Amino acid sequence: MGTAGDSYVLGRHGRGSGGIIIQINENQLHIDPGPGAFTASKMCNINPRATTAILVSKNDLFSCAEINTVIDAMTYSGFDKKGVLVANHQVINGPESFLLTKYRDYLERFIVLDSGRKVGVNEIEIQSIGLDFGIGYKILAPQFTVCYVPAMKYSSDLEEQCKNTSILILNVFSPKEGFSSEDAIKLIKAVKPKLAILTNFGVKMVEADPLYEAREIKKATGVATIAAKDGMVINPLSYAADQGQKTLQGF
Repeated sequence: MGTAGDSYVLGRHGRGSGGIIIQINENQLHIDPGPGAFTASKMCNINPRATTAILVSKNDLFSCAEINTVIDAMTYSGFDKKGVLVANHQVINGPESFLLTKYRDYLERFIVLDSGRKVGVNEIEIQSIGLDFGIGYKILAPQFTVCYVPAMKYSSDLEEQCKNTSILILNVFSPKEGFSSEDAIKLIKAVKPKLAILTNFGVKMVEADPLYEAREIKKATGVATIAAKDGMVINPLSYAADQGQKTLQGF
């Protein structure tokens, strides 16, 4: 729903935040409900009550600042105990977690998914991707596979964990620093997805122009690469994108 990767981009460059929504048949996954998640879902015509599972990559502001708000809306303030939270130990049980115990108890269940583990949510299999800080997710649906990689730096271990992926979503913070455009090229070449999506941009990435970076990555890898925009919709079956659309609609 939003593409901001730091507070400067969120506050000064007009990009939103709030995470990613993946809709698979009757399942709705909300990944990393960061700042503005609840407001963004309303603007994008996403019904938080329809959320099946919340997936959180790490215990920080841009990954789970609004986790309690999303849970509250999803469960009618705990009146309808439902939904699943999948995250690591720091998010679910950590002493400095953004998640309050009150809202954790509103859920039907919560699952601590550390590196290398997997879990089933209805017909979907969710595998954890081990990162330098937190976890990523490999989501195996009946008709496609999505990898979400919010890495802070490149690791060759990512190549094996992300193989056989249809759509690769990468948090590319900067052209040269952190998980960079250069790192994206290495991983995309190794994984060879059908589509790569860049998001979570830091200020240096915004100043460099994510669209330009995406074009250069496509040239280097031969893989269709898109720089995400706020509210962008991707059809996971046709890999078609509507970057100008203002509302998200399920596929």
